Amino acid sequence: MINLANTWQKKRIGDVFEIKQGKSLSSRKQTGLNQKSFLRTSNVFWGRLDFSKLDEMDFSEDDCKTLALLPGDLLVCEGGDIGRTAIWQGEIEDCYYQNHLHRIRRMTSNISPYFAMFWLQAGFTQLGTYDGAGNKTTIPNLSRSRLSVLEMPLPPLLEQEKIAAILLKLQNAILIQDKIIKSLQELKKSTMDFVFTHGLHGEKTKMTPIGEIPQSWEVSILGQEADIEYGVQAAVANAKDPTIGMPILTNINITSDGKINLLTLRYYDVPNNKQDKLLLKKGDVLFNWRSGSQAHVGKTAYFNLEGDYTYSSFILRFRTKGRILDKFLYYYLTLARQRKFFLQNKNVSSINNVYNASMSATIPVYYPDSMEYQNNIIDTIDSVNSKLQVNESHKSALEDLFRTTLNKLMTGEIRVDDLDIDVKDVRV
Repeated sequence: MINLANTWQKKRIGDVFEIKQGKSLSSRKQTGLNQKSFLRTSNVFWGRLDFSKLDEMDFSEDDCKTLALLPGDLLVCEGGDIGRTAIWQGEIEDCYYQNHLHRIRRMTSNISPYFAMFWLQAGFTQLGTYDGAGNKTTIPNLSRSRLSVLEMPLPPLLEQEKIAAILLKLQNAILIQDKIIKSLQELKKSTMDFVFTHGLHGEKTKMTPIGEIPQSWEVSILGQEADIEYGVQAAVANAKDPTIGMPILTNINITSDGKINLLTLRYYDVPNNKQDKLLLKKGDVLFNWRSGSQAHVGKTAYFNLEGDYTYSSFILRFRTKGRILDKFLYYYLTLARQRKFFLQNKNVSSINNVYNASMSATIPVYYPDSMEYQNNIIDTIDSVNSKLQVNESHKSALEDLFRTTLNKLMTGEIRVDDLDIDVKDVRV
């Protein structure tokens, strides 16, 4: 039960907001003469709109009048992640919205649209206020009638604005951190591409199946430079009790950007006679050789965790033999995936998307014969990666702070009505 302050009223959304659903899609409406940009649910995220990809369809003059967007309007997702809400700030001209979005527009001036946006986020994602709000159909959806009867608290307007101003500052800080992270991700990719193309001294290059590589580098194949092993068969890796086994890493634990994610773990009791083969060691390179999606084949992670772990049969473990440093191989295979090598050379005879052990053994490997040179390349990429990790940590901390603050402000546990807070950024 939420303990809202006694001074907060409650109102149904339909009593204080005008709700208008957008225009439905059809092929005919996408060939008309009055094409306009429109927003889908995929453009709406919690607290922000993404304009990187906009579609167009035909909107009549009457459509443009009834579906016009004004600064302060809220767009609420009917389907998918139901209730997901963002505010329209007039970012682009002549933009409308489709029927899987509700436009809600305040009918009274004592409501802050920003407060309403943050309240809906709290109600749908944290407080459990709107659990079961969607229609009970195969695909959950939030109909106009169900949206209209949802209740929301209404503190005094100035308190609404102060709450919203605090949350908006935190949200903007997260967005800034996100932009920094994306820039560093691009810098990491370009740094890797440069050092594996030109080396550290601007060397002449040669064309290879992996792409351009420094001309002086040695050429080999992976099977000669690393031991290759499959992990535990999925059929026996079903123990969920950590007291009878050790964590087993599967393809879902390797992220698209090469990290090891431990949020979802299963466990397996590795027999003593198989521990040399199945226990991971620091420096092992983990390669996702099989996936339901082509895009995930070749995901590679560098194992550097404390404690005992094993790995599933969907992963190949590469353990270098001495001529190539393990982390150099990790970055090299990451580059190969970045250059789409595994997509272009996958097993076309299989119905699955695979790059199995026999295929992996033939992966061409190019490397400088100097260990010092390999280490210098590792250090160059690591320097960018460390900055990336710091900023990812900062973003995660800000997201935790936002969630905690959202919860405490929207339950009245923290009151800000008597604080001096600049609210100009949330006034529409």
